[in-house]
Amino acid sequence: MLNYLWFFLAALFEIAGCYAFWMWLRQGKSAWWIAPALLSLTLFALLLTRIEATYAGRAYAAYGGIYIVASIGWLAVIERARPLASDWIGVALCVLGAGVILFGPRFSGP
Repeated sequence: MLNYLWFFLAALFEIAGCYAFWMWLRQGKSAWWIAPALLSLTLFALLLTRIEATYAGRAYAAYGGIYIVASIGWLAVIERARPLASDWIGVALCVLGAGVILFGPRFSGP
């Protein structure tokens, strides 16, 4: 259950870090946005190492689904843009795919 907390926090820090770079490069904000971006992305990487998984690649793939959910949440809450129906369909497909990756080893046998 703790893995879900690490996934969520990692997603939050990754999105925040990338968003800070977006603000600097795409919205013309001050270069001071780089400092919180780098800090946030560093915390993202550290948090992702807390995931209990045998293989990093499988953990990162499963994390992708959580990242997409968090990104659409960011779109709605921080950017105040209403997600489209296609966004929700994409979220559902990605969460399904991440679930297959995350739980697949339990059903695959040795």
